[in-house]
Amino acid sequence: MAVANNKEDQDPSADGKEVPENQDNAPTAEDIAAVKAQLEEEQKAKTTLEEAMAGKETRLAELETALSEAKQGSEASATELAAVKEARDEAVSKYLGMAKASNPQVPGDMISGETIAEIDSSVEKGKGLVSAVKKTLESETAAAKVPAGAPTRGESTEGMDNKAMIAAGLQQKGGTS
Repeated sequence: MAVANNKEDQDPSADGKEVPENQDNAPTAEDIAAVKAQLEEEQKAKTTLEEAMAGKETRLAELETALSEAKQGSEASATELAAVKEARDEAVSKYLGMAKASNPQVPGDMISGETIAEIDSSVEKGKGLVSAVKKTLESETAAAKVPAGAPTRGESTEGMDNKAMIAAGLQQKGGTS
């Protein structure tokens, strides 16, 4: 077998550089040192990546725990909210009953609402309507009042004879005498 003496005939190494060969095809000390340095760099990079991966896994576990806690908190809040809504609805219902009972002059079907503010508003509207109806009835009653006693009838007929009374009556009716 012929030994290559030209640089063109030599085999290139993995990094693209030509590897000088000794007589027995063994790598030189420089080649061994370069490979050792490259191996150390790759081991450091591997260690760094493994540490980063471990950090990511730890962070992932922390986030999963936080998510689980948030879901539990959300479920607890939803349950609490449902209980509060139920208590509110019950309180509004009782308030509606009390508003109807404490305002007997207002028709019950006029007092309604889903909130305390709506119920208060309907009570005020009902009171306003009742007040308006009372005023209207009072004014109609005052206009229709008849004074006590008989109305006056014109001139007195005392001391008149029959003929004079008939003549006075005809004059009042618009007749002639």
